[in-house]
Amino acid sequence: MPLTVPVLRVLEACRGQRTSGPLILRPLSGKPVDRRDVYRMVTRIAKASAIPRHISPHSLRHAAITNALDAGVPLRDAQILARHADPRTTEHYDRARGDLDRHGVHFLTAYVAGV
Repeated sequence: MPLTVPVLRVLEACRGQRTSGPLILRPLSGKPVDRRDVYRMVTRIAKASAIPRHISPHSLRHAAITNALDAGVPLRDAQILARHADPRTTEHYDRARGDLDRHGVHFLTAYVAGV
């Protein structure tokens, strides 16, 4: 998956001077970050920003796909981005667009951007 320049900069900062091994490490233990760590990070930030609904990494994925569709990305390209085998799965995100403005991920994004 292509990375945007801002994402690449964050990942490079996480890597630091290391040239091999896992890209992102836990700060205290130095062990690789796993999916449970990511889940805990997202839910902790959501809670700290007083988001009234449950937010998970999948919520962020859902918002990214929906935002792509809102930005005019063709359904087939959004399907490839999402790595969906069936375009009907991606169409589900398109049907959810009416609720996008009220989605809690916007609160999370605003909080993270302000940190």
